[in-house]
Amino acid sequence: MGDRMDPQSRKYALSAQRSELTEYHIYTELAKRTGNAKNSEVLHRIAEQEKQHADYWQTKTGVKVQPDRWRLRRTVFMARILGLSFVLRLMEKNEGTNARNYSAHADFFPEVVEFAEQEEQHENELLEMLEDKNMRFVGSIVLGLNDALVELTGALAGFTLALGDTQIISLAGMVTGISAALSMAASEFLSSKAEGNTKARQAAVYTGISYLVTVILLILPYFFVSNRFVALGIVLAVALLIICCYNYYVSVVKDLDFKRRFLEMAAISLGVAGFSFLLGFGLKSLLGVDI
Repeated sequence: MGDRMDPQSRKYALSAQRSELTEYHIYTELAKRTGNAKNSEVLHRIAEQEKQHADYWQTKTGVKVQPDRWRLRRTVFMARILGLSFVLRLMEKNEGTNARNYSAHADFFPEVVEFAEQEEQHENELLEMLEDKNMRFVGSIVLGLNDALVELTGALAGFTLALGDTQIISLAGMVTGISAALSMAASEFLSSKAEGNTKARQAAVYTGISYLVTVILLILPYFFVSNRFVALGIVLAVALLIICCYNYYVSVVKDLDFKRRFLEMAAISLGVAGFSFLLGFGLKSLLGVDI
């Protein structure tokens, strides 16, 4: 069969065969590593379907292929760092052997119509099955991250105009940031506890850590750049990068509109920073303070 295919169809079949085999190994590895029995059962079932798909493509190509080891290791590593939800949803969004891709090749490979239906079933099962502990505290992380970006970018912009020395700015920013991180963590603990959340302590830790990490990333430029305005420019760039990375992550795991969320969060953070910058300039001129 493989020899009678035209070169383009054979190339697609080989690519699909390797992709399905790689996904079989990915799902199998993730099933072994998840501590959730329900997740493991569904992942094993999907892995077996991927193996059946790979076997089908082998009957068409007539050759054995090796899985993409780099993709396998990369995906398993990402699951450890970013969580099962992110990796599986990203796979379903990006893989070339998804339902639409299969349907597009159904004229030459009519059997793949069934594969397309199974791929759609995969997506639905994954959406329903996932119980990822990393996602339990997304709200707490959002709270810490968002508040740090809005408050500290604004504070640093104001300090940049009101204070002259980058070391003084970094010191003021660090004191402000650490105090705010502790305050946010305490507020999250009390709020979660009042709502009856049994994970109030963990929620507070996630809020405080996400706030503190953001503080450190935003203040670092003032330690290494002597020009305060250049340092502020780097701070704003770092803030945009953090907003971009986080909103991409959330848009994948929660299937949300990345562009809208990114623009909204960026507009708020940069808007507050711009207002604080002007406020610092106005207060400095009004009070005649020059530090």
